[in-house]
Amino acid sequence: MGGMAVIARQAGHRVTGCDANVYPPMSDQLRSIGVDLIDGYGADQLSLKPDLWVIGNVVTRGNPLMEAILDRGDRFISGPQWLHDHVLTSKWVLAVAGTHGKTTTSAMLAWILERSAKNPGFLVGGAPADFEFSARLTESSHFVIEADEYDTAFFDKRSKFLHYPARTAILNNLEFDHADIFDDLAAIERQFHHFVRTIPRTGRIVVNGHDPALKRVLTNGCWTPVEQTGVPQGWETGAAAPDGSFAIAWHGREMGRLRWLLTGEHNRLNALSAIGAARHAGVDPGVAIEALNTFGGVGRRMQLLGVVSGVAVYDDFAHHPTAIRMTIDGLRHGVGTGRILAVLEPRSNTMKRGVMKDALPASLAGADRVFVYTAGLGWDARAVFAAAGVGAQLLDGLDELVSAIAREAREGDRVVVMSNGSFGGIHDRLLARLAQGR
Repeated sequence: MGGMAVIARQAGHRVTGCDANVYPPMSDQLRSIGVDLIDGYGADQLSLKPDLWVIGNVVTRGNPLMEAILDRGDRFISGPQWLHDHVLTSKWVLAVAGTHGKTTTSAMLAWILERSAKNPGFLVGGAPADFEFSARLTESSHFVIEADEYDTAFFDKRSKFLHYPARTAILNNLEFDHADIFDDLAAIERQFHHFVRTIPRTGRIVVNGHDPALKRVLTNGCWTPVEQTGVPQGWETGAAAPDGSFAIAWHGREMGRLRWLLTGEHNRLNALSAIGAARHAGVDPGVAIEALNTFGGVGRRMQLLGVVSGVAVYDDFAHHPTAIRMTIDGLRHGVGTGRILAVLEPRSNTMKRGVMKDALPASLAGADRVFVYTAGLGWDARAVFAAAGVGAQLLDGLDELVSAIAREAREGDRVVVMSNGSFGGIHDRLLARLAQGR
C-alpha cells in the first residue's frame, strides 16, 4: 500500500494514508515525497473528504474508519484494483510470484531493465538499494510488480496477483503459507492456476523447474510458453569458481558469469528467473548478467546493519521455515566455520497460529546458537523445541532477549535477526548494547 501511495503521488494525486503501526523504511519514504501519514483509523479522517478511499487488506469490518466510510456511502476500492485500473492496463507487466524471493527477484528484474535503458516502473515490497523508492511510475511501457497471493481486501477474497495483467510471469516456488486465509496447499495452488489462466499465449512464464507444486499448477492447464530454471533444458547455474563467480547457462550454453556478494542457492535461482523474464522483455542475457553484477540487494534481505566489536548484525525478512533454513544455509556458505547466532520472531499469522511450528526447530538447526522471541505465540515453543532436541533460548521479553544475545556474542560472530516486522527495534538496541561492551 505504501508503494501504491508513492505511485499515486507521482501520478499527480494528493495522497494521505493511515495505518495502525507506521514505521521505517516506508514511513520515511512517504514523508519525503509529501504523503501525510496518520497513526490509527479514527473516523474523524472522513473530514479529509477524498475523491476515493483505497483500502488495504489489513482493514476489516469493525475498523472504525471503514465503518464510517460505509455509513456515509463514500467511494472505495482495493489497492490492487486501483493499480489495475489506473496504471497496469497500459503496461507490459512483469509479475513475480511465489512463496519466497518475490521482493529480491522483483528488485533484480527492475534493476536489469533499468540498466538496459528501459526505465521501468515498478512496485516492490521492500527497499531496493539501487533505487530511491520501493515504487516508481514512469512513461515506460514496462512495469515490474511483486505479485502476492494474499487476498485482496475484506470485500474481495481473490489473490492480489489476479488484478495484475501479466505478460511476463515468474513463478519462483510454492509452499503452504498464509494459514489465516488458506486451508491447505491445494487452495493456494488453485489461486496460482487462476493467475496462470490470465497470462496470454504471447506471454512467457519463467518457472522453478524443481518445484512439485508449480508442476501441478501448470499441469492443470497452461496456455503460455514456459521456461524453466534450475534444469539443463532451461536456465541453469554452474559451479562456483575460486573467485566466487559462476556461469549462467541457457540450454547448456554459457551466457556470462555472475559475480556478486549475495549468498545462497535461492538467490541463484532468483537471478535465473530475473534473467529469463528480462530476456522475454528484450534484454540480452549477457546484458542482464552484467546488470546483476552491480545489483545492490534489498533492505531487510540479509542486510548488514553494523559490525560492533567484531560482531556483525544482519536483518532478514525470513518468516517461513524454508526461508529461515535458506537464510542460514546461505550465510553458512559465506562464513564457513564462523558462528551464526539466529534470532527469530515468529510473527506472521501462520507462525503465530503454530501451523508450521514443528518445522521450525529443524529450519534453525544450521545455526550455532538460537534465540526465539515467544511473546504473543499461540503455542508452546518450549515443548516444540524440546521435542525436536534443538537447543534454543526462548524469551518473551525484548530486553531479556537483547541481553541474552549480547552476552553470548563474541568477535567473529554473525547475528541474523529474522522477522517480517520491526521486531521492536531490536537491531538498533542490540548494536547499542554491543557498543556498551555487553
